[in-house]
Amino acid sequence: MDELGILSLFPVFVTLCVSLILRNVLLGLFSGVITGTLILHSYSFITFLPLLIKEYIVPEIADTYNASVLVLLVFIGGFVRLIKYSGGGMAFAASTVKYISNKTSAQISAWFGGIVIFFSDLGTPLIVGPVFQSLFDRFGISRQKLAFIIDSTSSPIAILIPFIGWGVFSMSIIKSSFETNNISINEWNAFTSAIVFQLYTWLAISVVPVLSLLGFDFGKMAEAEEAAVSRNKASTKVHRNAMAIFVWLPLIVLALTLFFGLNFYGFPFKQVAGSDFRAALSSAYLLAAITLCGLMFYFTNKKIANLFSEYVKGMSGMLPIMATLVLAWALGTVSDELGTGVYVGELAKDFLNPVLLPLLTFIVAAILSFAIGSSWGTIIIMMPLAIPSAISTGNEFPLIIGAVLSGALFGDHSSPISETTILSSTGAGIDPLSHFSTQLPYALSNGVIAAAGFLIAAIFYSSWVVFYLILFQVSALMLLKYFKYS
Repeated sequence: MDELGILSLFPVFVTLCVSLILRNVLLGLFSGVITGTLILHSYSFITFLPLLIKEYIVPEIADTYNASVLVLLVFIGGFVRLIKYSGGGMAFAASTVKYISNKTSAQISAWFGGIVIFFSDLGTPLIVGPVFQSLFDRFGISRQKLAFIIDSTSSPIAILIPFIGWGVFSMSIIKSSFETNNISINEWNAFTSAIVFQLYTWLAISVVPVLSLLGFDFGKMAEAEEAAVSRNKASTKVHRNAMAIFVWLPLIVLALTLFFGLNFYGFPFKQVAGSDFRAALSSAYLLAAITLCGLMFYFTNKKIANLFSEYVKGMSGMLPIMATLVLAWALGTVSDELGTGVYVGELAKDFLNPVLLPLLTFIVAAILSFAIGSSWGTIIIMMPLAIPSAISTGNEFPLIIGAVLSGALFGDHSSPISETTILSSTGAGIDPLSHFSTQLPYALSNGVIAAAGFLIAAIFYSSWVVFYLILFQVSALMLLKYFKYS
């Protein structure tokens, strides 16, 4: 065990405390990096800051992998901003309304819309929600149900996709954790292998169509549905000249550019290097943005200068996320020098039953995410601790990574202070606490099933666990409905 012992955990402890107390993960990370650097180096404060920047900040930005991730995030930010500016997302969602004839199809259509608008977990509620407000009012469906549906498709869908902001962010943290522990596994393979073990995520997505088809609700949501009355049909505010083509054509261009860009390197028959993948994906997002600009210029007569200005705003809007990543990488480097991973791994090996690690990882991540209201902040804190614990206890990486990501999402779904809770309630046009109270029984139910799933998966390591859990979820809801109305 490293000679620093428990002192090696102090930067992580400081990060956690500051994040919880101030509700600011970025400030928490910065505090943790400063704390770790002070432990490692005995310098005066005047010479300390230059050292911090020179040894722990600049190298992270200059690293080839890290730089490519930051560049990719910039392109993603610009593209998402243009999509929002065009109003195409709302127009695309509005185009599905004419096919809706009853409560079930209305709910499933909103669910499907949340899946299709996958490229922005924070933008989805504000795109899909307003479009379906009047439709839900027309069929006597509560706004709370709308908030629940868009919250169940925004982050849960985004966290599964490796080539958008969520996936890029998570893979960068996974790679940093692997490098700290001298693991040579490709982060893309690690992330994609963990998709089937994001148990809570799949349960959150599947519960919406199940409840809709059963025509059943429980807890405070059932009360909200009973109290729902017909409201005056509000007009769907779609941007003037907005068209659905502003969404589907740029996405097709993105997909084709990515495919042919990767095909040059042998995809799908050969594994593509991470640097080549990120370069191809950056190019795909850039060409998709150019396509969207061309469409808006042709159909709406938008000025090129205005389009470019919006694109740059989207790029600069990614700065907080980029700063968070840089500090997370810096904290990983500091923790490596302190021997944090070694210490945590030894603790896990000596005191923890290997079968319990996935379950405990899921629970701790959920509690942390609930407290700070941030899935991304939880992933930053938990992943570097979970990976060495998995090594020491012999647990499979996909299962542990899935537990971290699932726990982060579960806590986020259960938290009244999370950004997704606030945005989903805003998109549905209701109070955030109303959304929180009606969604909580569903989140807790899925959380309990997921927790049992992680315990089972630790004993019987199989990718089929998620399918059995969804089957159990469906059966439990059918039984609950039967006993309620029998």
